[in-house]
Amino acid sequence: MSTPPARLPEGNPAMTLAETRRTAVDRRFDVLLGGRPMVGAARYEVEDPTTGGRLTDAPDCSAEEVDRIVLAAAEAQRAWGATPPRARAAKVREFAALLRAHTEELATLDALDAGFPLSVMRADVDAAATLLDIMADNALALGGATYPLSENLHYSVQQPYGVVGRIVPFNHPLMFAAGKVAAPLVAGNAIVLKAPDQSPLSSLRMAELAAEVFGPDLCAVVSGRGAVSGRALVRHPLIRRIGFIGAPDTGRLIQHEAAESGVKYVSLELGGKNALIVMPDADLDAAAASAVSGMNFTATAGQSCGSTSRLLLHESIADEVLASVVAQVHAIRVGHPLTEGTQMGPVIDRRQYDKSIAAIHAGVAAGAEVLVGGGRPDTVGNDGWYVAPTVLTRVAPDNPAATEEIFGPVLSVLTFADEDEALEIANGTEYGLTAGVWTSDVTRAHRMAAQLQAGYVWVNGSSRHYWGLPFGGVKSSGVGREESVEELLSYTETKAVTVVLEQ
Repeated sequence: MSTPPARLPEGNPAMTLAETRRTAVDRRFDVLLGGRPMVGAARYEVEDPTTGGRLTDAPDCSAEEVDRIVLAAAEAQRAWGATPPRARAAKVREFAALLRAHTEELATLDALDAGFPLSVMRADVDAAATLLDIMADNALALGGATYPLSENLHYSVQQPYGVVGRIVPFNHPLMFAAGKVAAPLVAGNAIVLKAPDQSPLSSLRMAELAAEVFGPDLCAVVSGRGAVSGRALVRHPLIRRIGFIGAPDTGRLIQHEAAESGVKYVSLELGGKNALIVMPDADLDAAAASAVSGMNFTATAGQSCGSTSRLLLHESIADEVLASVVAQVHAIRVGHPLTEGTQMGPVIDRRQYDKSIAAIHAGVAAGAEVLVGGGRPDTVGNDGWYVAPTVLTRVAPDNPAATEEIFGPVLSVLTFADEDEALEIANGTEYGLTAGVWTSDVTRAHRMAAQLQAGYVWVNGSSRHYWGLPFGGVKSSGVGREESVEELLSYTETKAVTVVLEQ
């Protein structure tokens, strides 16, 4: 199998962008079966979001090829499922260490493939490895329990499903791919992961590294354009546990497809139109900085379901906070993700570019005003899918910029008169993934946190995930919790046993 170097030269100023690009992608990316590239898989073109042109190509798996990979995974799972949890955890830690050793290679693939700054993608590799370590830490939670119900022995055990399917999005390619195989593997399952079709390269490379640690087929990756390979995974009769991260419409479709093909446990982490509320007694400088960081402009060009894309300001402090937010957003440096000093790259593709620009226009048509951004930045040429970081003000609660998930670098600013109105606006969408409130009043902080309809709430913070704390949404933002022991247990089934003792 052809593999790139274990490490690209980190921060090497002598390497041009073109040389770095060639070093990373001048190889063949394959789906593995039995530890070898699958023969005969069709291929599709992977786009470079900085140019809109071809970056490389990747396997376009058919339903029959997905079936072969799932069957191989089921065979590999038998021995793995019988391995004690702590021994599984040790192998997962080994995999985490291997990913860290390949940080520069994996981060460069994601920077080129998805358009995100290289420094951010390096942090994503570490986040993925950390999630693997945390799930390994929780291995003993799989111990089950005993129940003193009678004179007999009653106990429960946690057993793996067998083969599970995971479908991950483009916005954190390696972090989601590697981080989301952690719980299924520690729980004793084999996993088949569907790579994002826009940014599949780091997932395919991850599967090669996983095979070095776990052997062939236990941690498999399929790729493909469109819905063919994902649908085949969801509908496969051997897969009874599915985890999905992505758009609400796709999540509902997966629920439907899964129900048509059997009784399956489906967890969904979906979209968000998340509110960050700033009360007049807050630390206003810190709140303004939090509003900018919470939008994930410099992490994923705003393409994050957890971004606090609605900034709700008390009318008495709105002008002061807004002036600071605008100044910070205006200072964000947009450019090529591998260029030193770049803070924000392009959005992922033409579709997301058009959606972002159309959302800005729709917001303005409904009465909003552009304070910064609003179109293509002047720091880049005419190639690629660059959208300037944008702030919209005078946004009414029913403006589409305040109700529809844009999934791009667009922050909508609204004002409110009192706490009740702030909560009404914050809870007034179909989504409920994250929310935040800035205040120095501890009682108010707890009161508002309790009333916010969201699965993950920050008080005097935004954006940051604390690995080990359950993450997930309510309403149309999904079902289930991840990044925690709850995620680990969700990849097991509980079996109850009664041993009738002699009397």
